[in-house]
Amino acid sequence: MPIDESGGSQPEAGPAGADLALLTLAQWLSPAYPVGAFAYSHGLESAVAEGAVRDADGFGRWLDDVLLFGGGRNDAILLVAAYAAAPDALAGIDALARALAPSAERAMETELQGAAFAATTSAIWGGADAPLAYPVAVGAAAAAQGLPLEKTLQFYLHGFASNLTAAATRLVPLGQTEAQAVLAARGPALADLSALALSLTPDDLGSSAFMADIASMRHETQYSRMFRS
Repeated sequence: MPIDESGGSQPEAGPAGADLALLTLAQWLSPAYPVGAFAYSHGLESAVAEGAVRDADGFGRWLDDVLLFGGGRNDAILLVAAYAAAPDALAGIDALARALAPSAERAMETELQGAAFAATTSAIWGGADAPLAYPVAVGAAAAAQGLPLEKTLQFYLHGFASNLTAAATRLVPLGQTEAQAVLAARGPALADLSALALSLTPDDLGSSAFMADIASMRHETQYSRMFRS
């Protein structure tokens, strides 16, 4: 794999390079990548405990709201902004990402995952290792490695939905097949959101997934819990 002037690696040109780019994204956004995503439920644990999410249909609706009207959509916009940003502009995007977190635990979720992602990616692929909010860290790293933006969005959003599906499998609880059916049904929405985010800017940021945000606040004082958020 060619090495760029900053010490990072760049995908090779041609079909083999395209395949390598996808494999890199699959590694970055896989459960095996050490960002600790398995430890966070994005407020879902509180929603289940309070009875707002009881079954597969309820989880599917909750996941749709978070993806299309809440953290998923905002993360996609932030990732696009970070991908296009000059290095000296990343701090402002990162500060915006942190300010958008609706609760202390959601702020911890994006900050700790982003810091872990940046540290591991820098150690293997080179580039900056400054701790950034998770979508900002992924967008900046993808740009530095020359990875395709839309594919990065698709992998990121699928990883986002997959982590929440894994949490729902344990919390609701859902059967493995039932949970995967919910995730598979989100495929068209994930593709549409990835395409839409390419045309959005930080001016389009905003969330109307109020119940999910309130659930993340209530989770901070939940008596018994499995997840950190």
